[in-house]
Amino acid sequence: MRPQTVLAACAAVVLLAAGCARSGPSGQEEDSPTATASSADFGDLKNVCQKGDAKSAPTQGVTADAISVGVFSDVGFTKKSEFVDAATVFTKWCNELGGVNGRELVATTRDSKLTEVPQRMLEACREDFALVGGGAALDALGVRERLTCLLPSFPAQVSMAGNYGSDLQVASLGGASYSRYAGFYHWLLKDSYPDSAGALGVISGDSAITKLLAGQTNEVLAGSGGTVTYEDLYPAQGVADWTPYAQSIKTKGVRGLVFLGDFTQLAKLEQALTNIGYAPDWIDANSNAYGPAFIQLAGAALDSQNNVADVSGVFPLEKADDNPATKQLVDLFARYAPDAEVTLPAVRAFAAWLLFAKAAGSCGDDLTRRCVYDAATKETAWTGGGLTAPADMSEQDGPIECFNVEKATKDGWEPADFEPDKGAYRCDAPVYRYQGQYPRPVTLADVGKSMNDVK
Repeated sequence: MRPQTVLAACAAVVLLAAGCARSGPSGQEEDSPTATASSADFGDLKNVCQKGDAKSAPTQGVTADAISVGVFSDVGFTKKSEFVDAATVFTKWCNELGGVNGRELVATTRDSKLTEVPQRMLEACREDFALVGGGAALDALGVRERLTCLLPSFPAQVSMAGNYGSDLQVASLGGASYSRYAGFYHWLLKDSYPDSAGALGVISGDSAITKLLAGQTNEVLAGSGGTVTYEDLYPAQGVADWTPYAQSIKTKGVRGLVFLGDFTQLAKLEQALTNIGYAPDWIDANSNAYGPAFIQLAGAALDSQNNVADVSGVFPLEKADDNPATKQLVDLFARYAPDAEVTLPAVRAFAAWLLFAKAAGSCGDDLTRRCVYDAATKETAWTGGGLTAPADMSEQDGPIECFNVEKATKDGWEPADFEPDKGAYRCDAPVYRYQGQYPRPVTLADVGKSMNDVK
């Protein structure tokens, strides 16, 4: 995850964590309610959902007829519904095909509303079989409850250090011990803009969470051969006039700038930089800026400011027609949620649903938490049918190998010239293991449990 009052600061954190990226309209007319899904395949995944003759009720949340899952979201606070949208699309599609071995998927939105993570987690612990395709900005506030009740999680997003890499969680997000952005910063500092390496800047929102991120960023930049010469914080509720910050960046001669915060504030900073006639060689806008909203806000500043973003191995949404899985996802959204937009978080959520469904399907009638978790962690090259770069689910604390970079232009986002070597991705990212002392993820042992307790 990249609290005026505690709430205001948390609002800024949520914007960094929640993923505000959006991609093209999906306003096609929805098929008639009586139409059925044409194929159970998704991308290169076969028979994702299927009819069956399940008869047992082996564990909480699983009956002969249905599987109850929870979807965490801060939608009541952010008003951003991408996790809910993805759950709607996937479950409608899957249930038309027969569900998972004939069991209907029933998704319940666990609206944490930013500050209500513990309450929603206790509810999930009483009712759900698993958590799938969601996320909350303050997710670590519920991780101990989740592990105490032995609830598996297949998240689209993990935000806080206490949850990043926590036990009983299967996610293609890289391990907590390693930087996810080592490949990105190596490309910036070694390949594309080597002259920027000696004059880097990091600016972040003034909250404990983003300051932690800034510390990790400083470390990986140094580990990639860079020197940070400018660091600053801005009030997490936002800044009315960014000119003083822009002037400081210019005075320090910053040539590469990492911005950790709300992209609406970044757009204002870039306008201020443009107004004083200064442009770093590059600005890391982070993936939350990946979408048309940032393009519109930044406007003419994009003529002079070079924005790039690591989109973490998700196939470029603006190139959906070039990738069967992404195109299929866009088409499914058009059919089942025509007023929703396909966003970067929605793609990750849908991939999480695919992983869960495939793993659950392999368990047959005896669908237990241990079975679905074990099955998911056997995936060593998971791509969500082609939605993402391959990830090894068997190693939850491992480095990221593949990355891809997007560049902002006045006409929209487009792939940057980062020399991909495996389709849309570059898969030679160096390994950077953090050396600093950061909060560690919560484990089953921390709550007096072990994998032997997972049934």
